[in-house]
Amino acid sequence: MRVVFTCVPQTGHILPLLPLAEAFASRGDQVTFASGPDARPAVTSRGLEFQAAGPGFDAWFGQLRARTRGTPGDGLQPARVEMYFIPRLFAEIGTALMVDDLLNLCRRLRPDLVVFDPYAFAGPLVAALTGARPVLHTINLLGAPEVLDLAADAVSPIWREFGLDVPASAGLFSGPTVTICPRSLDRAAAGLAGALPMRPVPAPLADPPALPGWPEGPDRPLVYLTLGTFSNNAVDVFRLVLEALAEEPVNVLATVGADGDAGRLEPVPANARVERFVPQAELLPHCRAVVHHGGAGTTFGVLAHGLPALVLPQSADNFFIAQRLAGAGVARALMPEEVTAEAVHREARMVLQEPEYGRRARLLAREIAGMPSPEEVAAALAAQA
Repeated sequence: MRVVFTCVPQTGHILPLLPLAEAFASRGDQVTFASGPDARPAVTSRGLEFQAAGPGFDAWFGQLRARTRGTPGDGLQPARVEMYFIPRLFAEIGTALMVDDLLNLCRRLRPDLVVFDPYAFAGPLVAALTGARPVLHTINLLGAPEVLDLAADAVSPIWREFGLDVPASAGLFSGPTVTICPRSLDRAAAGLAGALPMRPVPAPLADPPALPGWPEGPDRPLVYLTLGTFSNNAVDVFRLVLEALAEEPVNVLATVGADGDAGRLEPVPANARVERFVPQAELLPHCRAVVHHGGAGTTFGVLAHGLPALVLPQSADNFFIAQRLAGAGVARALMPEEVTAEAVHREARMVLQEPEYGRRARLLAREIAGMPSPEEVAAALAAQA
């Protein structure tokens, strides 16, 4: 069987699709990953074939910036972020930039399946034009219907250019949907016709490697601080959290990303350590709680390990995820205007000391552990095709 994967050329969109792509490849299927050049290193490092489809993400954002008299989205309330960016940036601009390359590739390869992330709106259009079976692969919580209606309006002229009327929700749900969010957090996605739940992250390591200790107090609870790969340049937020936890009886490990500069956070409190990168799967088993930005990859990893969190959303879908986690009782959340050292200290202490947050997080961990594996989902999609 031939399978083409396509996604927005950003880390948070690429990584969630790789486990299913690898599962198809391990079955002996022909797998090709198509995206902007930014995606090439992550894909080829896993031994998968990569083909360019459209430019890098900077070109996407550059086109949106050229249409405004300031920074796109500047001044938006968190609740309006998705309504602004999804129709304009991902639907209208992204589809126009990707569709020709992706269509030429699929006409040449004639795939049985085209698997796309929820923001790669060229995916369902190309599937419709080539007769491939479209498969939506979620990467976070399902988008709000009103946002997808706006996205459908935005891509309607492109569908019409190819002689087609745009379906509801821009065609995202024209075929099966692989849902990686636990049902209890995203009942809307789980209730879709043709929904195929899939475990979002690998199972926790049975025997995680030991982490080096601290000069003082190595037995104190460990708190992990991360702002992911897109917001890891928010130096002021890192400093504020480190300051807020400096006098707490905990150790703090902060990671600033492979392209970050740990030196920018000097001087670091005595109970903290800053690294550029530590594999999440090796670190989380040692943690008592996590302070993070609400990115989907980090969120699912934290939940899979049954850890409570303090969420400080920074951009994009972070705000929606933060609110959903707080509503589920597995995290506390502070919006950007609420973030002060005093507030972070108070909310982090609550997460660490109130056992109900950890109990509910462990319930979600068991739910994630019971979700089907990528290998099982690949087999189910192959049987349908």
